Amino acid sequence: MPYEFPPSPVAPPVGSRLWTAGASAGVAVVVLLGLAVLHREIAGPLLAGAALVALTAWALNRRSGPAPARGAVKAARAADPARPAADRALLDDLFEALTDPVLVVSGGEADDMASRRVILANAAARELLRIPREGALLVSAVRDPAVLEAVDEALFGGVERSTDYAGVGAQTRHWRALTRPLPSADGRPLALTMLRDETDVRRMEMMRVDFLANASHELRTPLASLSGFIETLKGHARDDPRARDKFLDIMAAQAERMGRLVADLLSLSRIELNEHVPPAGRVDLARAASDVIDAVSVLSAERQVRVVLQDRTGSAPVHGDRDEIVQVIQNLVDNAIKYSAAGDTVEVVIQSAVTLDQASAPWSGGNRGDGATRLPLVTPDREPGLLYAAVTVRDRGPGMAREHLPRLTERFYRVEGQKSGERSGTGLGLAIVKHIVNRHRGGLTVESAPGQGAVFTAYFPVAAPKGSPESL
Repeated sequence: MPYEFPPSPVAPPVGSRLWTAGASAGVAVVVLLGLAVLHREIAGPLLAGAALVALTAWALNRRSGPAPARGAVKAARAADPARPAADRALLDDLFEALTDPVLVVSGGEADDMASRRVILANAAARELLRIPREGALLVSAVRDPAVLEAVDEALFGGVERSTDYAGVGAQTRHWRALTRPLPSADGRPLALTMLRDETDVRRMEMMRVDFLANASHELRTPLASLSGFIETLKGHARDDPRARDKFLDIMAAQAERMGRLVADLLSLSRIELNEHVPPAGRVDLARAASDVIDAVSVLSAERQVRVVLQDRTGSAPVHGDRDEIVQVIQNLVDNAIKYSAAGDTVEVVIQSAVTLDQASAPWSGGNRGDGATRLPLVTPDREPGLLYAAVTVRDRGPGMAREHLPRLTERFYRVEGQKSGERSGTGLGLAIVKHIVNRHRGGLTVESAPGQGAVFTAYFPVAAPKGSPESL
């Protein structure tokens, strides 16, 4: 028998089809707007496409006649009364899920800067700027004049702009602020401001430039020394065993110094690249200090310097990367041994659960009586209730004058009179310490005076006890 085709499905009414088309257009608008926020390179075309889709849906609904469209909408709402609330919740979830900070700003009066209000801020913006979801004063949230000017141009001039914005806080962040006008149903001026994090791009570029400049500058001297001794060995010193052995020893020392320099440069560049990313590990500061003292025992024995650990806590857990925490302690202890005379003692003190003021306080409560100057080299953002664990390294070496202290963490900076001989290093140790401490949201202080030695204190946020909600 011949094959019978199944009956064709009954087409829905024209009004219902057009209502569905309008709803689909609305969803398309939301998706396109979300993509535009995340990708500024295609923001203009996407917004234009979204507007075109919306206008097309509106025109189709107008052409279909008011009665069928209203009937279709009423039928849809009657079938699913919770749909409007669900749609609003979906839009809100989409806005909150955007990883880039987004602000919707209301203009108020053109000549009244205090009338610029954030009427809507997503979760990323609230976390970055520490503002509520609604009602924040724009000039209090964003203090950058270029961004405020761009917002005004979007509000009252209909101009789209892209500006640089440097984030607030101890950790330097680089943002690209995108501002554009928004249509408003009630006629008040509105603007959309989106912030895109460009920290990684900037850091990579700065790292490349700094590495080339520093490497070429610092490697020039040992390379020149090696070249000179090679020429000498190829010439009149070829048949002089004593001169040959002496020059080879010097060349080996210069090659070793170049190796340390390259390793420190690579380490510093890697740390700087990830400086804005907080570590997620957990480290016992006291145990790390004990491991470092064991590791430097051979060096301290050669220098006849005694290294003593004074653990006042027994355990000092902090948030951090173990290798980097060990590197901080290692660099501070190495410097203390390097600048200590034979027979001196280097003290390493661990403290736990201290406040920010206590962690950065002068050594021994400021009762040294030697005229030492204390200076913070890295200061974290002040957070109420946050406690720190601190490691303090004290030597009794030559000390430093006040004018040298602010520059100690600069690359290749060396105090005058401490550049040559066995005490010569790469000049990158304290720069590495600074960037590691900054990445860990901690602090670093120095206290010193000529002839009185130096005291360095690095402190890190205390880790929550294991099993607590904060540690999960």
